[in-house]
Amino acid sequence: MEHQDAVSRAAQYLRNRLPGGFTPRVALTLGTGLSHLGAAITDAVRVPYGDIPGFPVSTVASHAGELVLGRLAGQPVAALAGRFHLYEGYSARQVTLPIRALTLLGAEVFMVTCASGGLDPAMEAGRVMLITDHINFTGDNPLIGLNVDEWGERFPDMSQVYDPQLIALARSVARVLGIQMYQGVYVGLKGPSMETPAETRMLRTLGGDAVGMSTVLEVIAARHMGLRVMGLAAISNVNDPEDMRPSPIDLVIENAGKAGEDMSRIITGVLKEFGP
Repeated sequence: MEHQDAVSRAAQYLRNRLPGGFTPRVALTLGTGLSHLGAAITDAVRVPYGDIPGFPVSTVASHAGELVLGRLAGQPVAALAGRFHLYEGYSARQVTLPIRALTLLGAEVFMVTCASGGLDPAMEAGRVMLITDHINFTGDNPLIGLNVDEWGERFPDMSQVYDPQLIALARSVARVLGIQMYQGVYVGLKGPSMETPAETRMLRTLGGDAVGMSTVLEVIAARHMGLRVMGLAAISNVNDPEDMRPSPIDLVIENAGKAGEDMSRIITGVLKEFGP
């Protein structure tokens, strides 16, 4: 009940900040490398996280820490410029509170982006991977505890977490734009330490194509509430367990920014195809 009340308070506060007649159709999480997409949103209303009741505050330097409400490619969007992570000390419910609040405001689609390490040595840093499935290795789940029946069922189906139509549309847009895009399975870990060579081998053996410290909990909450999900990962570094190299955060941010340009074009292209 406490969590439900917190989500409701955040949603009500934001509802009072919305321009007249504005209902966000699409919720976006702008991960590392995508902050510039928030600047492309027109008629924008920017709300610092610290002003929203119940919202955590991002402690990651590369995350802006504000909600941007406005239009992107003609679509009404609510963009989370910065996210929250378990490694910051937040709970799974706190991490997913923003996406639940945006769903209560009317969002129907969730587009999630993130930086990730490639698990296939053949990958190149600075490229985009379309997420087709995920593995939750965080050791947590935002659905633990009492279920809120108004939000979703106790045991939500996860057979098609990432929407097949949105996957097909993203592929089509990337092809038309001439963007070479990987696709595969994202593995979510708790972090914040990077993966060891042995962990890299294990994750690859278990079917992972990219690994990161976010995304999966947000997606679980989004699916629980019935949102259609599309996910894009920026390959910010490549983990080769036979030749493991350090991945300093500055390099991660730089390569995520390179992939972010292509991610922005794909997201904008997909939104243009949505229609009124």
